[in-house]
Amino acid sequence: MRKDVRILLVGEPKVGKTSLIMSLVSEEFPDEVPLRAEEITIPADVTPERVPTHIVDYSEAEQSDEQLYQEISKANVICIVYSVNNKKSIEKVTSHWIPLINDRTDKDSRVPLILVGNKSDLVEHSSMETILPIMNQYQDIETCVECSAKNLKNISELFYYAQKAVLHPTGPLYCPEEKELKPSCIKALTRIFKISDLDNDGILNDNELNFFQRTCFNTPLAPQALEDVKNVVRRNMTDGVKNNGLSLKGFLFLHTLFIQRGRHETTWTVLRRFGYDDDLELTQEYLFPIIKVPPDCTTELNHNAYLFLQSVFDKHDKDRDCALSPEEVKDLFKVFPYMPWGPDVNNTVCTNDKGWITYQGYLSQWTLTTYLDVQRSLEYLGYLGYSIIYEQESQAAAITVTRNKRIDLQKKQTQRSVFRCNVLGARGSGKSGFLQAFLGRNLQRQRQIRDDHKSYYAISTTYVYGQEKYLLLHEVMPDFDFLSEADLACDVVCLVYDVNNPHSFEYCAKVYKQCFIDSKTPCVVIAAKSDLHEARQHYSLSPHEFCRKHKLHPPQPFTCNTTEAPSKDIYTRLTTMAMYPHMAQADLKNSTFWLRASLGATVFAVLGFAMYRALLKQR
Repeated sequence: MRKDVRILLVGEPKVGKTSLIMSLVSEEFPDEVPLRAEEITIPADVTPERVPTHIVDYSEAEQSDEQLYQEISKANVICIVYSVNNKKSIEKVTSHWIPLINDRTDKDSRVPLILVGNKSDLVEHSSMETILPIMNQYQDIETCVECSAKNLKNISELFYYAQKAVLHPTGPLYCPEEKELKPSCIKALTRIFKISDLDNDGILNDNELNFFQRTCFNTPLAPQALEDVKNVVRRNMTDGVKNNGLSLKGFLFLHTLFIQRGRHETTWTVLRRFGYDDDLELTQEYLFPIIKVPPDCTTELNHNAYLFLQSVFDKHDKDRDCALSPEEVKDLFKVFPYMPWGPDVNNTVCTNDKGWITYQGYLSQWTLTTYLDVQRSLEYLGYLGYSIIYEQESQAAAITVTRNKRIDLQKKQTQRSVFRCNVLGARGSGKSGFLQAFLGRNLQRQRQIRDDHKSYYAISTTYVYGQEKYLLLHEVMPDFDFLSEADLACDVVCLVYDVNNPHSFEYCAKVYKQCFIDSKTPCVVIAAKSDLHEARQHYSLSPHEFCRKHKLHPPQPFTCNTTEAPSKDIYTRLTTMAMYPHMAQADLKNSTFWLRASLGATVFAVLGFAMYRALLKQR
């Protein structure tokens, strides 16, 4: 909603512009009328729309053309005043004033016009017969008001309509020639309908209509009022009401009816509640609420956000198979202006045997987006209507900003749920295989992934000491010259080499010495492709000797060339090291550290799966 409204009155001399303003202010017709009234401001608390309103007069005798042009460019609405008993002043509306205003305003953001027929006390007939063809000819004309400054007739109505033309314009919503809603309005209202249709059955039932009514107008509808609304729709269209609920067609019809009856403010109240501006675009303030993320802090979704995302998943998982088919994904993102997930997402998170994103994979992708790009996550939650459904001030309420990592290290404990592991290694060392194995894909399944659908991220859950955590693996490009601070900033590092390639370990040694030797970030060396023959590495120290010298854990053998899904033990170890970096160093020689973590993970993975199955039964 605008912060204020600026109304400009123009017209031929002696039509009564100044008298109209003075009659409004003093509530009586002035005995003496100056050439021009001073600009006045009506405070918000005395206007029907609760918005400060500035009223500006124009006088040809006192002002230059240049001053007039400046006022036109500043005005939010322009009242063209004519005298109902003066044909020449009516003719000037089309011959002079409308062309002048159009020349001075941008075509894409035309200012609304109101035709004001003053001095209605001097004639017995109406000027509307002459004015209606003009209104039909020019789309920018919102309405026409006949009034009398002398009798105080329709004065307050005139300025109310002027306010309304700015705050609730017809132009973006409705095409009078076609007598139907404009495409951009239909698109916005369709999104609003889909968000409000909480069970996604294509109908707004009584509960959903009441929630919608309360959300937009702060008051529920009485049962009889609900029936009255549905009866109006039933009388006017055959498929507007289905199963005693409002269909999309019925919903759009109601808004068409509101506009046709001059109740634009009803539709605008709905549009603005759901984040739209005057051009029917979602506002930047709605999509990108301010959120401060200090250095060394991360962003995660909180409990309410996960509950909301779960409800969105349930709403679109129509076949209840705990996965989203391509059609279900498409349906979920119909409230977005574009498709936010590409085919790489299916290789970033867990999928079922058909390659469809599972419930766990879906939540993982949201977790990844929030961690890597919180602004994008806020935007996506905005499209889905999080702040409206959960009645929050903005999507920022869905985000937890974690405390500084330095405090975690000092206190030797963390409250974070998402941990980042950067995976480095020479080309062909097995990094991609290591990422895909985390998602349960063996080498055979990995070979089916197309190069253009490849992802440099993999994210899923692990269990450490009974706590479910997200581990985010990021495959870093091996070019030394392009390693940025962002590539190196993480909670744990994986240095991957191919046991079968004698030149592979040299990269790991080099990158460790250059980037991580003085770092407090835990590092793990992964001996990938351990099912193959182990070649002697062409480096001054063997991998084992190198790890011993630099007080690293011995190289961890790993292969994804298995018949079943690859082992997840190594990923639990990585998450444990990320959570407890101090313990990872202290317990370097203590194998029970790994054993405790792995055992805890196995027990809780089984428990977690049982709980997940129980949750699905409830759903």
